[in-house]
Amino acid sequence: MFLDKNLELNPTSPVKNRLVQTLSPEMSLENKTNLNILFLIPHPFYEDRGSPIADDMLLKVLSERGDNIDVVAYPQGRDVTYKNVTLYRTVKVPGCNNVRPGFSLKKLVYDVLMIFKVLQLTFHKKYDLIHAVEETSFIALLIKFLFKIPYVYDMDSSVAQQMIEKYPKLSPYKSVFNSFEGLAVKHAQAVVPMCQALANDIAEYNPQKVVILPDVSLLKSNPKQPTEDLKKNLKINNLLMMYVGNLESYQGIDLLLDSFALTLKQTQKADLVIIGGEPTDIQFYQQKAQKLGISNQVHFLGKKPASELDTYLFQADILVSPRTKGKNTPMKIYSYLDSGKALLATDLFTHTQVLNSEVAQLAAPEPEEFAKGMVNLIENETLRANLGAAGKALVQEKYSYTAFRQQSNRLYDDLKQELLPNLV
Repeated sequence: MFLDKNLELNPTSPVKNRLVQTLSPEMSLENKTNLNILFLIPHPFYEDRGSPIADDMLLKVLSERGDNIDVVAYPQGRDVTYKNVTLYRTVKVPGCNNVRPGFSLKKLVYDVLMIFKVLQLTFHKKYDLIHAVEETSFIALLIKFLFKIPYVYDMDSSVAQQMIEKYPKLSPYKSVFNSFEGLAVKHAQAVVPMCQALANDIAEYNPQKVVILPDVSLLKSNPKQPTEDLKKNLKINNLLMMYVGNLESYQGIDLLLDSFALTLKQTQKADLVIIGGEPTDIQFYQQKAQKLGISNQVHFLGKKPASELDTYLFQADILVSPRTKGKNTPMKIYSYLDSGKALLATDLFTHTQVLNSEVAQLAAPEPEEFAKGMVNLIENETLRANLGAAGKALVQEKYSYTAFRQQSNRLYDDLKQELLPNLV
């Protein structure tokens, strides 16, 4: 059961007495067949976006294994229920709502609060392993030095790289950030990057073990009928080009709109639908679309549940990923491919470590070149069909949930084998 508890325990309370028992060090020694894992999530959980979705998938796998998992996350997000999983949240700080992806002062506040929550838990309970997502690897590193608890560094992206990209003025301190990241990598029991690019980047730090755990498609094998007919409701008589995801600057939404404006000068056969984004971001890009004179053919739908992703992707004719920064492959790429629809993506390593010209139309991250890719797909129905079929076949072979579960289980089977001798 996924519960939300605090650690201010009153020994006179029967309910809290039972909780104290579950937190006692002796309990972790009674059962040598399952790991006691502390799982650290440095963002709102659960939310329908990339990192929380990846956390959710891995927690499902660990729950199925029978391991006992305590999760520490930010106060924002909705609760999800799993067997053998207990959720702890940091205290909520006034004015620190709506924590967005990427480094920010709000994230820094909650990361500091996570340190105190983790210390509380480790004083009350003996953990066999910490699964640390992103920057919480530094918290795990501290705990390893204090309590000798090994940790897994779940690396969705390079924290050092993120900070420099978002705040270029920090570039003089790049070597310092890299040094800290190197320490977190070097001392981890295992590092789990989500793509080959990250694995390549950390090789210089001589990690003990690296296991690449790529994201997977989120589409269901038996999708339900769409509740919203986009072309009908939006009065679209053209091909439907679609983007799904947040509207942070690294996603390349400026490139997308600039390219679409150039495309409409060559053909009027497509409309662009954008799903996702915070209200302030949507307003900003709506204004940009108006300035470009394309607002009549650009439709912002806001956030939609991840559970309904397939019902939207299947209505598209062309899917786009205009990302301009970062090395990690966007999670949406796998669902895009699985939909069987044609994909247009920037010709950057963030995409090309998974994509090639056989499964996607690739174009340089410049408005003129990306617009050429759009026009090519709009005008070529056969190409769209061929790319869609090839992309779907690739996902079914390499990037299914079954493949993710098998790789996750192999990782944790190995970790258990390494750690069990120390638990006896």
